[in-house]
Amino acid sequence: MAVSLPARRFAFARVVTEALQPPIVTAVLMLLSPAGSPGFPGTLWYGLVAAAFTCLLPFGLLLALVRAGKVTDHHVSDRRQRVPVLAASIACVLVGLGLLLLLRAPASVIAMVLALIGGLALLALVSLVWKISGHAAAITSAAVSVMFLFGASWWPVLLLVPVVIWSRLVLRAHTPSQTIAGAVFGGAVIVGLWRGLLAWIG
Repeated sequence: MAVSLPARRFAFARVVTEALQPPIVTAVLMLLSPAGSPGFPGTLWYGLVAAAFTCLLPFGLLLALVRAGKVTDHHVSDRRQRVPVLAASIACVLVGLGLLLLLRAPASVIAMVLALIGGLALLALVSLVWKISGHAAAITSAAVSVMFLFGASWWPVLLLVPVVIWSRLVLRAHTPSQTIAGAVFGGAVIVGLWRGLLAWIG
C-alpha cells in the first residue's frame, strides 16, 4: 500500500526534528567552539569536554527522567516541565564550566559555555509563560556561530534553519510565532552573548 504524501512529509519532519534536536546541534557547536581561538584543531579536545557537560550529560539525564515518567518526552513538549529540566541542564553546564576553567580552556570555549548558560536561563524564564522553540533557537545559534568561526563561505548551513522550523510546524509542536521567536533568540541573543563575552574574555 502506497504511503500518502502527508504521511511522508510527517515522517520526514520527524527525522529532521530528531536529527537536528538541540542537544545534538549544540554538541556539534561546542565541539567546534575552540576554532574561535588560536591553536585549533589541536584544542579540539576542549570542545569535546564542553560537549560532554553541556549536551551529552544533560541529555542523558533528560532521557532518564523520561523513562522514569517525570517528563513527557525528550523534546519536553509540556511547557510546565521545561523549567526544572532547564535548571538541571544549567547545573550540568556549570560543572563543565568549572572543569574547563581548571583546564585553562580557550577563551572561545569558555565564552560559548557562558553564552549557553545565559541562553538556557532566559529560555527557562520565557518558558514560564510561553513555549518558544528550542529547536529553532539551537539551529540558528549554531548556524550563525559556524559562520563566525569558519567564514561567510559556510552560509549554506543557514539553510538548515528553515528546514528545522518547517519540521516543527509540520509536527504541530509550535506556532509560526514560536519558531520565529526561537530563531531570533538563537541568532541574536545567544550568538550576541557569545561574541560579547569572547571580546571581553579574549
